[in-house]
Amino acid sequence: MASEAPARQVTGRIESLTRELTTLSREIHGLAELGFTEHRSVGAIADLVRAHGIEPRVGGYGMETSLEASAGDPGGPRIAILAEYDALPGVGHGCGHNVIGAAATGAFLGLLDVVAGTGGAVVLLGTPAEENGSGKEILARAGAFAGIDAAIMLHPATHDSANFAALGLRSVEAAYHGVPAHASHQPEAGRNALDAVVAAYQGIAALRQHMPRADRVHGVITDGGQVANVVPALASLRLLIRSPEVGSLLALSERVQRVLEGAAMITETRLDAVWDRIQPCLPVRNNDVLTGRFSAHMTGRGRTFGTDRGAARGSTDMGNISLRIPSIHPTVAIAPPEIALHTAAFAEYAGSEPGDRAVVDGAIALALTALDFLTDAELRERSRAEFEAAGGVVDVPALLTPPADGRRDRKGSE
Repeated sequence: MASEAPARQVTGRIESLTRELTTLSREIHGLAELGFTEHRSVGAIADLVRAHGIEPRVGGYGMETSLEASAGDPGGPRIAILAEYDALPGVGHGCGHNVIGAAATGAFLGLLDVVAGTGGAVVLLGTPAEENGSGKEILARAGAFAGIDAAIMLHPATHDSANFAALGLRSVEAAYHGVPAHASHQPEAGRNALDAVVAAYQGIAALRQHMPRADRVHGVITDGGQVANVVPALASLRLLIRSPEVGSLLALSERVQRVLEGAAMITETRLDAVWDRIQPCLPVRNNDVLTGRFSAHMTGRGRTFGTDRGAARGSTDMGNISLRIPSIHPTVAIAPPEIALHTAAFAEYAGSEPGDRAVVDGAIALALTALDFLTDAELRERSRAEFEAAGGVVDVPALLTPPADGRRDRKGSE
């Protein structure tokens, strides 16, 4: 670990910033801005960073509400601390991203007095639209993580855990094109697009019986036609597909595609399937070497940190980054176990004293983990070795191509 003097200096600086950091968290909580529109939230972070002598860049990498600030020597090792600050429609910060944003900001500010002596650099990267746009994937494709050696962040939850088990997530929007006709006078002339959607929905329901237990497919009918006495010429549905491993996510996507094609075949309609209109999220590859350091620092804050990954249920775009560079995404308790995330009840905890405590504890643990990474070459080597052993760098854009249309493939081979 980093020597005691710099670690004490970092801890003391963050503790002295408690009022500023908790005020920032509460301000972001009150703003509750949705993804891609977090202008005032990112502005609040930028103002605080600027007040401490660092000029941030807002709006880089093609995202108006992104933020980037750095300190230290960019020629040495570089670690990014990631901030989120987007809210959910209807429930506000029911995922606690105000805590994430404030803790990341506090960790960055806490390192300013010592980073020059590490020979490396720390980057605060504000990542918009985790909830509705996979903002980290957009940033990554624009080069935001080029030259970054590791990425760390935390997420509020109902338990303290070094590891975060996340399901990979992708989406498909399926539109069926039929033939309109009078539903009573001449129904035989029509081809019912709504029948195709219903068949697809029922096909997915049948598929669930034969999926691995951790896999998920869920969705809604988005268009079922307009009037009852006209055979619907257009109908559509949207599905979300989740699985805990990259390979199983791709395999499940292929199975879903075949169900969609089958529905078109039996109803004599035409299918248009648009995959991944929003960039997918991939499963998180936790770096145990780095989570070990984070856990130790959180234990120093009086928290009990476990390593059980548990059952994967949610999804995050941090998974995409974890397949590019060593990454961690631990969780920090702010609410009791019976409180579900993505609810108004969880949002209340995110904007209250438990959320405030998580901001300070999390900022200190993130900052000390970053300090360890920058000052300990052996730690960096072990972290990288673990990353390579787990599969190394994945070409995420190439991986996430839409499933093949089997009907087109068959026609092309005729």
